[in-house]
Amino acid sequence: MDTWRLLKLETHDAFMNMAIDEAILRTRMSGHTQNTLRLYRWNPSAVSIGKFQKPENEVNLDECRKLGVDMVRRISGGGTVYHDAEDEVTYSLIANTEDLGVANLVDVYARIYTGITGALRILGIITDFNKGDAKNCPNLTVRGRKISGSAQAHKGGIVLQHGTLLLNVNLERMFTILRVPWAKTCMEVVDVAKNKITSVKEELRHRVSAENVSNALGEGFMNAFGVRLVDGELGVRERELSEILGKEKYATDEWNFEGKTSLG
Repeated sequence: MDTWRLLKLETHDAFMNMAIDEAILRTRMSGHTQNTLRLYRWNPSAVSIGKFQKPENEVNLDECRKLGVDMVRRISGGGTVYHDAEDEVTYSLIANTEDLGVANLVDVYARIYTGITGALRILGIITDFNKGDAKNCPNLTVRGRKISGSAQAHKGGIVLQHGTLLLNVNLERMFTILRVPWAKTCMEVVDVAKNKITSVKEELRHRVSAENVSNALGEGFMNAFGVRLVDGELGVRERELSEILGKEKYATDEWNFEGKTSLG
């Protein structure tokens, strides 16, 4: 049975969260670490935009400043995501694509989502895999409403997939921060989103702690991939690289607003 590393639930700001994900990806590419499942939260709350998006089109930046919400650009594609400090657990899986046993992009999504599907089944929620379309990455739904979405980056035969699992959702706060071009008011979006987004709390009718959800995710991934997850921590290379990336890439306006960096 293969052994993968588990980085247990931790909390960082948006810039360090994205820096750590990239540091693990780079270190995995160089062969200096193993396949890794990382679980984390965001403090303060944040918005992440896809690598090729323009923040002024996607985010109400004035509201972000007013509410103390960070904005960061990911190295993965996909759309804009609001990450609430209290109501979300985020996962990232960094692995050699050969170890996932799949051949194409959608199959990678589907394979990784089996871990989240298993975790939600443990919690008592049955989900469906949605392949997405040209504008939307694949996601997991419950009776047609999204509960988990993800985005990917691929480099050197390694995939980084990171995504959300909604513990609860405050749609009014979410769409005060996210721009929706067709909407005249926030509440107009909220009325539509009620039928498109759900959460663990809404499905189970009670709150589930982030720790319990994290434990379910670990079990779900172990069962889905037939691997043993062993608690670990960032190595020296990863810690040093994440500090550099956090300060010199992800916390800079050049990266977040222009998508440019000298760090690659």
